[in-house]
Amino acid sequence: MADAAHIVSDVMTVPAVAVGRDTRFKEIVRDMEQRHVSALPVLGDDGRVVGVVSEADLLPKQEFGGRRLTRFERIRRRSDLARAAALTAEELMTTPVVTVRPDDTLAQAARLMSVEHVAWLPVVDDEHRLRGIVSRGDLLKVFLRSDEAIEEEVRRTVVSYLFPALAHAIHVSVRDGIVTLRGPVHDTSLLWVAERLTRAVEGVVGVETRLTGTAAAPGRPTTMR
Repeated sequence: MADAAHIVSDVMTVPAVAVGRDTRFKEIVRDMEQRHVSALPVLGDDGRVVGVVSEADLLPKQEFGGRRLTRFERIRRRSDLARAAALTAEELMTTPVVTVRPDDTLAQAARLMSVEHVAWLPVVDDEHRLRGIVSRGDLLKVFLRSDEAIEEEVRRTVVSYLFPALAHAIHVSVRDGIVTLRGPVHDTSLLWVAERLTRAVEGVVGVETRLTGTAAAPGRPTTMR
């Protein structure tokens, strides 16, 4: 069967940069600039993640600095006005925090980012202590796997598993992450399984399944694209 999916701990950034509740506004800005990040987790005294401060939380101070607002604007933008007056991470932070665990799969992390509309996630342990940071860029690292490594895994975990008797006759080629399977198979009902398992291999960009049923009539191969 296919190898275990890569998990968050395989790609997360460690150590993770974080700030405390009492970290001042300018220090937060300075940390973001020096670390080239757009957000920072906020830790409590016990090391647990209690919030997150992003660039979006900092911008109201610039937006509302010295600007006169109508009564309607003050009501509608109440939370932004509070952040504009904030001086510390605790006053600025967004809570509750969306997090992932080190053993979550990359697919789970990607899905959570998409649903929550965030570009990165703090990685926490069972006690909610910070263990790392995973970003969209980290999740894409899996697509840097070499074609040779992908080919070897497809041969070993898909072809040899599903078609052991004909594994020697099935040709696997990979180019730029796109896998092509060619050759004869006894059971064409397994074609969709082969495609699905191949797509599940980490780093696969696409699959072209051109496996042919051994009992198919000449000139009319059973294929799956």
